[in-house]
Amino acid sequence: MNRSELCIRPSPAAFHVSPSQAGGGLEALHKPVAIAFAIFVLLTVIMHFFGYTDYIGSDNDDVMRLVEVRDLLGGQGWFDMTQYRLGMAEGTQMHWSRLVDLPIAGLILFFSAFFGQTLAEAAALFVWPLLTAVPILYGLALGARSLGGVVASTMGLVAAFLFVMGGSRFHPGSIDHTNVQLGIMAVIAACLVSPWQSPRAFAMAGFGAALAVAIGVETTPHVAVACILVALLWAWHGETMRASAGAFALVVALSLSGFFFLTVPPGHYSVVVCDALSTGFYALGVVGSGGLFLAVSLASRQSFAIRLASLGAVGAATGALALLIAPACLSNPLANLDPLLVTMWLNNVTEAQSVWSQFAIEPWTSAIFYAVPLLAMMVCAARVLRRERAQSHLVLFALIFVSYAITLIQVRGAVFANMLSFIPLAALVADLRDQARADPKNVRKGVLFAGAALASIPFVWGLAGLGLMRGYEAAIGRESDAVAVAEEPVCTDGTAMLPLSREPAGVVAAASNLGAPILRFTDHRVLSAPYHRNQAGMLAELQAGMAPPAAAETILRKAGVTLVAFCKSDPQVKNMSEAEPAGLYAHLGNGKIPGFLEPIPATMAKPLQIFRLR
Repeated sequence: MNRSELCIRPSPAAFHVSPSQAGGGLEALHKPVAIAFAIFVLLTVIMHFFGYTDYIGSDNDDVMRLVEVRDLLGGQGWFDMTQYRLGMAEGTQMHWSRLVDLPIAGLILFFSAFFGQTLAEAAALFVWPLLTAVPILYGLALGARSLGGVVASTMGLVAAFLFVMGGSRFHPGSIDHTNVQLGIMAVIAACLVSPWQSPRAFAMAGFGAALAVAIGVETTPHVAVACILVALLWAWHGETMRASAGAFALVVALSLSGFFFLTVPPGHYSVVVCDALSTGFYALGVVGSGGLFLAVSLASRQSFAIRLASLGAVGAATGALALLIAPACLSNPLANLDPLLVTMWLNNVTEAQSVWSQFAIEPWTSAIFYAVPLLAMMVCAARVLRRERAQSHLVLFALIFVSYAITLIQVRGAVFANMLSFIPLAALVADLRDQARADPKNVRKGVLFAGAALASIPFVWGLAGLGLMRGYEAAIGRESDAVAVAEEPVCTDGTAMLPLSREPAGVVAAASNLGAPILRFTDHRVLSAPYHRNQAGMLAELQAGMAPPAAAETILRKAGVTLVAFCKSDPQVKNMSEAEPAGLYAHLGNGKIPGFLEPIPATMAKPLQIFRLR
């Protein structure tokens, strides 16, 4: 395949696509997106208040984010990311970004002018996740329109609506940064497949790339691929891509610099960490994007070989810098976890499961994570081979592929892979719809259209998997575990935490899943919460819970613990009790209370039992 066959914007007019030919500019999406967003808000309000339980999401990260925002509003410094009530006496340095804390804090302050503290928090936490859905609606609709016109845009918007409606990250109370990162990646993908490749679109993609890195390093592989794609597009097109590639590179360098100095304290400029924006990621980002900008400025009119060689030089310089200042960041940031934490915590985190682990645990759910992206990559590959919007489909294939590779290692990548897959699949469904409408008597075309539409929805694959599981278990006469599971007592809500909140402020030892709720509902410091930077506190809690009572007392007193909060139904407590039947948690689960613990009588019949250290 020669370059003219791949180009979207080469010199031949037959390959040029203007905004009007692609279905209008961004303005054409304002009305349909507004309608979709209004329906989304209406349905969310009905669903949220029909089954209301709490104004914060059930995920630990949502609760911890609220604690972090409260600390910021309470006067903790902008640059001070220490959670002083988590872990050992010195606290735990969190790796999250103030860039997400800021808008949430701003919403709370705004609503505080009308409501009390609790209602202001509830209103802010209701509004924020809904707002993060807007970039998804625009991004998927715009990306699909770039591939297939107005009909594909409608299909992309429908897919985006179903995605935000069915995704827990966009429900009220979900204030973890994942929803923001998803929106950024949707916008980046839409900008990179823009058929007219305007500098404005690529500048927006560059800003999104820098913002994604500043918010959290989980999307660093996606950002790296996006940068490589822009560089290769420039190498392929040369002068016609000069303005767009230059805008992307310059905006990345400037934005990343701004975010670095805005969020990293001056005293940490020389510190390299691998799980947040620091000198390591900043230096690599600026050198890489700056080198690309220099290459674009000097070599755009040179031959393809010279452009490619200049990119090789930029890549070599960036790689050498990575080996020089941040070699540890080239590996998994969780690779240095203590083996006990891996066994008792990480291996039981759903989003950290590999494809094989997930299949072994819940085989019927596997298709939800892995089927749709695989289908989308097949569609992209077929389009490239047929030379249909080859460049855009190559870009999407690369973005989906990196998400899928992450998903095979850790299932957390599935939400990105599924979301990006909607863009090429929406274009495919639109094409099949047009073919079916043009030949309504052809049953095969109608079936293909309906089948492709259903196959593009992860939920449909989940229902199919569940149906297969139920059929198999019925055939062998076994009741499904999904049906047989009984509702467990709740240990993390305000009611369960009330007796603990009445105790004098101290240090609490509890299973890690209870850590964030304890910080939310009480004034205590908690030893453990599920965050890898708190290894010392998590290990102390695990070792105490699994040690015989006499040894557990020594560990707890050394850590300054004054209270033990015990939830028998907590999964980690169950695992620890099974692993060490003679351990402290196993004793408490069997009703055997060691002499160094004083039970609080009113909690002994409750899901969350509380003990004071004598």
